Amino acid sequence: MMETKNSGVYMEKKGNRFRFYTENLNPGKRVYDERLYRDRGIEYREWSTTKSKVGAALAKNVCPLKLNKGDYILYLGVASGTTASHLSDIVGDKGLIFGLDVSSRVLRELYFLAHKRKNIIPILADCALPDTYTKKICKVDFLIQDISQKSQVGIFLKNLKFLKKGGRAFLSIKARSIDVTKQPRKIFEMVRRQLLEAKINIIDYKTLDPLELDHCVFVIEK
Repeated sequence: MMETKNSGVYMEKKGNRFRFYTENLNPGKRVYDERLYRDRGIEYREWSTTKSKVGAALAKNVCPLKLNKGDYILYLGVASGTTASHLSDIVGDKGLIFGLDVSSRVLRELYFLAHKRKNIIPILADCALPDTYTKKICKVDFLIQDISQKSQVGIFLKNLKFLKKGGRAFLSIKARSIDVTKQPRKIFEMVRRQLLEAKINIIDYKTLDPLELDHCVFVIEK
């Protein structure tokens, strides 16, 4: 088990592929159907590369996200918490994740996860309306967005006000949610231009095929 270039993320090589792990904040407890692995008295949770955009990005050798223990995260489109649980492992007890989602059904699942992981705060909100939750959150060190809407980029730009200067953000783009008639690569190029026009500093860009079809991710720094 080796630590990767991302603090708090560990790697194990199996043949020609790599498996990624985070140290389990709640030893003995799974969040989804992930594999638990013990090494030298420490329990790790395998990070799925097909059920998490960040997991897929790790497998595609994305640049360092610069996440550390004690960091605060704003997660837009948190869903039931698969990826958030691994981020919870990374930031630890002194870190905090504001998990926003517009769906009450998936947020109910996150609510139960938050009872076990005290560093996750579920918030029912429309991420396209950041003024409605401004008073519920604070400035964060890291912003992650995984929203399947036509206005994905606009939502991301609106929420950048919550990111501290020097902080990094992870933007997941689902091409088919923006325009089903265009080739994904053209959608991704359009998004890249929009970010550059907004004077966003793009650190890295990765397509996620075949792990996540028609998806790409951007890592930006404020």
